[in-house]
Amino acid sequence: MFSDSSKLGIYDIFIICVPTPLLNGGPDLSMVSQAGELIANIIKKGSLVILESTSYPGTTEDVLLPVIEKSKLKAGVDFFLAFGSERIDPGNKIFGIKNTPKVVGGIEKNSTNKAVEFYSSFIDQVVAAKGTREAELSKLLENTYRIVNIALVNELSMVCNELGIDIWDTIKCASTKPFGFQPFFPGPGVGGHCIPIDPIYLSKFVFENLNKNFELINLSQKINSNMPVYVVNRSIELLKKLNKDSINSNVLIIGAGYKADISDTRESPIIKVIEGFVENKINFVIHDSHINEINVISKIFKIENKLPNNLSSFDLILILQHSSDLDTQKLVSSGVQILDTRGRIEESEKL
Repeated sequence: MFSDSSKLGIYDIFIICVPTPLLNGGPDLSMVSQAGELIANIIKKGSLVILESTSYPGTTEDVLLPVIEKSKLKAGVDFFLAFGSERIDPGNKIFGIKNTPKVVGGIEKNSTNKAVEFYSSFIDQVVAAKGTREAELSKLLENTYRIVNIALVNELSMVCNELGIDIWDTIKCASTKPFGFQPFFPGPGVGGHCIPIDPIYLSKFVFENLNKNFELINLSQKINSNMPVYVVNRSIELLKKLNKDSINSNVLIIGAGYKADISDTRESPIIKVIEGFVENKINFVIHDSHINEINVISKIFKIENKLPNNLSSFDLILILQHSSDLDTQKLVSSGVQILDTRGRIEESEKL
């Protein structure tokens, strides 16, 4: 995990930002504990420890604090402990570390103040939460808010398809209201570590502590996780309308990352799309200018970094992501039927 921990004793501030992957419906906190063990061995009086890894409320105080106190130093007296939510948005060219407000909460007032002072040295706005639990929950709330609203428009898009209503025009019209409405857009599914994973931590936390199901999260999770399957079925329907046998048909899939212009494929919608295409014996080529290959169902699928020249040889073009360098005019000019799950190309079939 670390190359040479003996050299860490010179530092006064420790930021823990290790992965907390999903394990049995909750976060795997083993790496948080390992980081705490390491810090306990080298921490000195007056040090500040900040946990940035996303988890359920109480992780900082109930999991990390006891581990570090094995050092025989007392939290809030001999050292300071806080949680600072991680809000980086990969690929965002407008908001970065400096101009994205930082939420921090300490185990007591001095810990909060120390964390605020530290982050204020390089972040424009630092927001002090009441405590660690409020700061931890605020991160889960942010992504739960998104997953619920995305699920709403995803389900509405499926309904609109059957009713013959343009969901994209509907959202555009609703967005003209200057208050009380924030636009969310349908898509082929949610990916990355935050949106599809973080709300599960909250749902698990509520069930384990209150013995209650967080129904809205569970339903939203179900709707969003089904979207790649829906995209596969829509692709097959389009092929049939074109009098193409879906078996052995040729499809160009565009966009392998969970969002545009990044190389991260964690929980990407393309994973289930590939599974569905393989199951239905659909031939496909993948294009993404930022990714070279992807591992799905224990097989490596190569990815073309440039658009194929022979676009007319495909029966269908399926767009999962729009990269900034995607030549949409070339796609339209090919005359091939396009299914654009992001709704940007007017001359296409939309989600």
